[in-house]
Amino acid sequence: MNWKEVLRRRLATPNTDPNNQKSEQELKDEEMDLFTKYYSEWKGGRKNTNELYKTIPRFYYRLPAEDEVLLQKLREESRAVFLQRKSRELLDNEELQNLWFLLDKHQTPPMIGEEAMINYENFLKVGEKAGPKCKQFFTAKVFAKLLHTDSYGRISIMQFFNYVMRKVWLHQTRIGLSLYDVAGQGYLRESDLENYILELIPTLPQLDGLEKSFYSFYVCTAVRKFFFFLDPLRTGKIKIQDILACSFLDDLLELRDEELSKESQETNWFSAPSALRVYGQYLNLDKDHNGMLSKEELSRYGTATMTNVFLDRVFQECLTYDGEMDYKTYLDFVLALENRKEPAALQYIFKLLDIENKGYLNVFSLNYFFRDEIFDMVKPKDPLKISLQDLINSNQGDTVTTILIDLNGFWTYENREALVANDNENSADLDDT
Repeated sequence: MNWKEVLRRRLATPNTDPNNQKSEQELKDEEMDLFTKYYSEWKGGRKNTNELYKTIPRFYYRLPAEDEVLLQKLREESRAVFLQRKSRELLDNEELQNLWFLLDKHQTPPMIGEEAMINYENFLKVGEKAGPKCKQFFTAKVFAKLLHTDSYGRISIMQFFNYVMRKVWLHQTRIGLSLYDVAGQGYLRESDLENYILELIPTLPQLDGLEKSFYSFYVCTAVRKFFFFLDPLRTGKIKIQDILACSFLDDLLELRDEELSKESQETNWFSAPSALRVYGQYLNLDKDHNGMLSKEELSRYGTATMTNVFLDRVFQECLTYDGEMDYKTYLDFVLALENRKEPAALQYIFKLLDIENKGYLNVFSLNYFFRDEIFDMVKPKDPLKISLQDLINSNQGDTVTTILIDLNGFWTYENREALVANDNENSADLDDT
């Protein structure tokens, strides 16, 4: 049956009964009814030869709405059970000790210095004896990854064990972070990460001396570094995968070491001395003690040599409250200035220097802060403008931004030859004595 022709003939048949004239809407409704009827008959005559569509599993489940309390609780409990199961799949301390014992027992001579080695044959034997939890580590791929230049085709037992330890730690940490992933979508919001770090503080011996009244400021200081560098688009959330991939968590958990050196603490953003330093600077700048910083107060930051035009741009672009900066905004400012070689810091400063919001620095923008010789330093692709990528590729980003925003940096750059000559003279004088 050609349903198209049937429908066309049916609609083409004129209605000659004057008492049974139909309105335009009724005709449209009738047309749709006929179309549906004939199309259904036509489609029903064609058997779907592919029955696989019936076995495709459901792959989308909508998130419960806020008022669906029972569904939310069910989802939370399901995730908790899932994470507990994943946690049980990890090697515990006893199993790790047993693995080390087996590796040491099956080492393949000769040793390289004090380094115990193992060949592929013994590697597989250990894999068979170590238990099902270890099976994932005893593969040809892992062995090949750790195989370097050993003339006997062996790998270092210590390197392999460290590899296993690292993998176990990553999975443990991922599970720990996932417990704070309220949305269950693989990322942490700012409040989620704040809760994680707050509950982590008692487990870090290097933070034992912190007063509880300072905890909220410490958490804010720590969380800000994660979000400044890992959330460049300022979405308010960070992927757990990105947290694990960066070194920040390593720095934070380094505070578990009770014998951490003073030098390491001073260079670790998450240490108590570092957090107290940053917060202490903020309090010292806050001359009127209102908990916020005005442009005049911020101008005393560091060596108090930042240019007025740069400070104007800071308060134009950054989040302020009645023209003043809060502690969180101040932390972004500090992180940018203390890490000027990092792309995220350059992005922050670049936005301030790009006074016309064009996405590049042209002659006008740079003349606004400095002069054209900066183009010679950066060597951009376009001789009339500097992009953020140009700044990063030049490896001069920290020098350029220092010149543009800091009078002291400008003076140092301008007098760099005289300073070098002076240093050489001083060194010669010391040699003479």
